[in-house]
Amino acid sequence: MRTAKLWALVMALGLALVFPWSCASGKEGPRVDQQTFKTWLADPQVIILDVRAGEDWEKSDKKIKGAVRKDPKEVKTWAATLPKDKKIVLYCA
Repeated sequence: MRTAKLWALVMALGLALVFPWSCASGKEGPRVDQQTFKTWLADPQVIILDVRAGEDWEKSDKKIKGAVRKDPKEVKTWAATLPKDKKIVLYCA
């Protein structure tokens, strides 16, 4: 079941990369409240992936402590390396 959830997240990210206009539509994705996110940061079973585009990530002075930076253009390379026994949370702007 966790593998299916991970695969769904990776596919969603892949679709966002293939169809960039879907991200530029002005519609926001689901948001997580601050308290929930704080508990995720403290949970060793959760991995936060910062998948902002390179230039967006480099220019930003706001980076999540503990997040792992992954290049969204390289999703085919790193997606298969993600642990299947952890919850994966993707962060982008």
